[in-house]
Amino acid sequence: MKTKTLVSLALLVGIGAVLHTVIPGFIFGMKPDMMLTMMFLGIILFREKKYVLILGAVSGLIAGLTTSFPGGFFPNIIDKVITSFVFFGLLALSGRFSKKLPMLVGLTAIGTVVSGTLFLGSAYILIGLPGPFAILFGTIVLPAAVLNAVVMFIVHPIISTVVKRTDIARGM
Repeated sequence: MKTKTLVSLALLVGIGAVLHTVIPGFIFGMKPDMMLTMMFLGIILFREKKYVLILGAVSGLIAGLTTSFPGGFFPNIIDKVITSFVFFGLLALSGRFSKKLPMLVGLTAIGTVVSGTLFLGSAYILIGLPGPFAILFGTIVLPAAVLNAVVMFIVHPIISTVVKRTDIARGM
C-alpha cells in the first residue's frame, strides 16, 4: 500500500466524517449519509480490493461513531462494508463507461439505495426501527440517493482535476 494513497483515502474519509457529523438527523434520528459519496469517490480513484475493504470498514466505523440513529453503530459498519464491495462490483461491471460522469452519478444513487436498504435491514434485525421501513426508506434513503448523486456530479470533476494535476493516482 502506498502512503500517498492512504493519505488521499484518509482525506476523503475525513471530509465524509465532517459532512456526516454536521448534517443533523431529522426523521427518527436518520440523516442523509454524505460519507457514502466520499467512500464512492475513494473507490473510483483507487480501484483495488484492499482499498475498498479499508474504505468500507473505516467509513462504517466513523459513520457508526457519528450517527444520530439510536443503536446505529453496528448497522453502519455492516452497510458500509457490504456497500463498498457492491459499488466496486458495479463499477467493474460498467466497463468502459465506469469513467463517465453520468455512469458515476447513477452508480452513486444506486449505491446509496443499497446502503440505505442494508442499513435499515440490519438495524431492523439488530435493534428495531423507530418507524416503518417504507417511511424511513421514502423520506431518508431516496432523497439521500438524489443528494449524493448531485454531490458526486459536482465534486467528481473537481477531484478528478486535482488528481490529474497532482498525479496522486499514478500507477493505479
